Amino acid sequence: MSELLFNNMELTRSFFIKNVEAVEEGLVDVQPEGFNNTIHWHIGHVLTAAESLIFNFPKSTNHLPVNYMELFARGTKPAEWKGDVPSISVLTSQLKEQLSRMKEIPVESLNVELKEPFLGQKTFGELVNFALFHENLHLGHIQAMKRVIETAK
Repeated sequence: MSELLFNNMELTRSFFIKNVEAVEEGLVDVQPEGFNNTIHWHIGHVLTAAESLIFNFPKSTNHLPVNYMELFARGTKPAEWKGDVPSISVLTSQLKEQLSRMKEIPVESLNVELKEPFLGQKTFGELVNFALFHENLHLGHIQAMKRVIETAK
């Protein structure tokens, strides 16, 4: 089971990055009608959410700046961004680095039970799997937004 999860990790993140790199730079900060955020926000949100779910950001990891929670946490909006906002290239680099750290997770930790179930997940492995599910949801948003923006051009 763990091999399948690690393969899914690689597949999901690689496909996400491939799609992010295929978005024209001028499209990432467009917020199309009917959408709550931008492609830029979704990219940062996936990075920040995965760091939070898998590595307990910002409490137990310092791989991302603390202000990422203010920029990309659930309920945040690009219209309210203040201060330094990382570029897509910085976020993409951080996504790649995060994948390297994800692949170093000890197999035995996947069966560790959480102190309390979180979002219905009872073990750390289930939480990692949820993070991948979440990433795929946001990839769908990015793909839909890209099509809407390109069609409106």
